[in-house]
Amino acid sequence: MCGRYAASRKPEDLTALFGVTKWDPTEALAPDYNVAPTKDVPVVLDRPVRDSGSPDPVRQLRMLRWGLVPAWAKTPDMGVKLINARAETVAEKPSFRRALAVRRCLIPADGYYEWVTAAGERQLEMQVGRKRARKQPYFVTPADGSVMAMAGLYEFWRDGTLPDDHPRAWWTTCTVITTAAETGALAGHDGRGPRALADIHPRMPLVMTPDRWDAWLDPSTTEPDALRDLLAPPPEGLMRAYPVGTAVSNVANNGPELLDELPAPEEETLF
Repeated sequence: MCGRYAASRKPEDLTALFGVTKWDPTEALAPDYNVAPTKDVPVVLDRPVRDSGSPDPVRQLRMLRWGLVPAWAKTPDMGVKLINARAETVAEKPSFRRALAVRRCLIPADGYYEWVTAAGERQLEMQVGRKRARKQPYFVTPADGSVMAMAGLYEFWRDGTLPDDHPRAWWTTCTVITTAAETGALAGHDGRGPRALADIHPRMPLVMTPDRWDAWLDPSTTEPDALRDLLAPPPEGLMRAYPVGTAVSNVANNGPELLDELPAPEEETLF
């Protein structure tokens, strides 16, 4: 899954990388090293500009709330449960299938966090009186230091309890698409810690390589076969993972120190 990630790149870097031609500088885009659900997050999408008089899609950098609220939802509460969409079923699920057809986006990230329970902690968790095991957080990031472009969907929701001119009358929300975690060796694995992403968690964000960006963002890409191909997992071996401090487990903590790499634990202590 993807339940927490880091996004620290400057807007000018993102606009250049993704070919963005429209971005509102008044929108907040400060570095965030502990992005959690319900936060507003930077998203890249192709969409006509409202009131421009042109129907042609324009590549935009927008701030969207993480946690997708379908247009038909009665309240926005279900957005908390829809932070992720499974690539294997996204085309059939009522919450996502319409967005998959016409409202796809990319969610830039430095990488994402995942938590591993050590073998010894699992044993303690099963003992009477031990209710919660300690978990070691890992940061998963492109091995070459590039931006991770997570495949996403976005949706519009109208709050019928508010007047049209209210700033919160319309919600624009998003979700991260996930896929089965890679079983191949992580880049630079040296025999310590998790060997593959599947050793950390059975799911991972669906990462879009640059050769797929344009087709994924293009609203005219609607053929089921084309979308199915785009939802295929990326090549293995592009990611590395390393342990970080437990401070990231508290969403109140936010700073570049959360990405500091800790010494890798011995393999036998974790797996």
